Amino acid sequence: MFAMVTGLSLAAAAGLNAYIPILVVGLLGLFTHAVTLPHEYAWMTNGWVIAIVAVLLAAEVVLDKVAVVDHVNDAIQTLVRPAAGGAVFAATSAASQVDSSSFMRGHPWIGWVLGIAVAFVVHLTKAGVRPVVNASTLGTATPLVSAVEDAVSLGMSLLAILAPVLALIALVVFVFAAIRLIRAALSLRRRRARRDAAARPG
Repeated sequence: MFAMVTGLSLAAAAGLNAYIPILVVGLLGLFTHAVTLPHEYAWMTNGWVIAIVAVLLAAEVVLDKVAVVDHVNDAIQTLVRPAAGGAVFAATSAASQVDSSSFMRGHPWIGWVLGIAVAFVVHLTKAGVRPVVNASTLGTATPLVSAVEDAVSLGMSLLAILAPVLALIALVVFVFAAIRLIRAALSLRRRRARRDAAARPG
């Protein structure tokens, strides 16, 4: 169970920021015994890979905090974030052998599919809510919202590996908060549409 929670939490974190969970897994795998990756995922602990991911993370952190630019960045990340979610889920699940599940060991693609699906749903939520936030605050809340997303991604990544029980709780809270955000965004869009319709002449 804990391996599944770890994979799901890392995939959700990748949906917010593709590079944070990969960097966390790579650094912990390289410098600690908290993560021991199978041979096929050892590339995550390669020094060059970690350096490249760190550079990409720095660019993501800057671009995602600029209104309008963040929309372009989200469009580019539509493929990157799900792929990252699949990679970290599959890597950590393979490392723990999904609680010694012979079924999962015989079907490693399931980890990739679950990771991609979770990260993609989180990414769509982020990409869908952000335009509403930007429009309703004229972009002033963009840096704050982005910083919160980065902090949540980092926190979930660390909890996923170091404290899976807390990660499970955080995952439940995250899902609840995401549902509330989606409902609020849809409600705001409907109000703006009605207001715009009422303001049209005739």
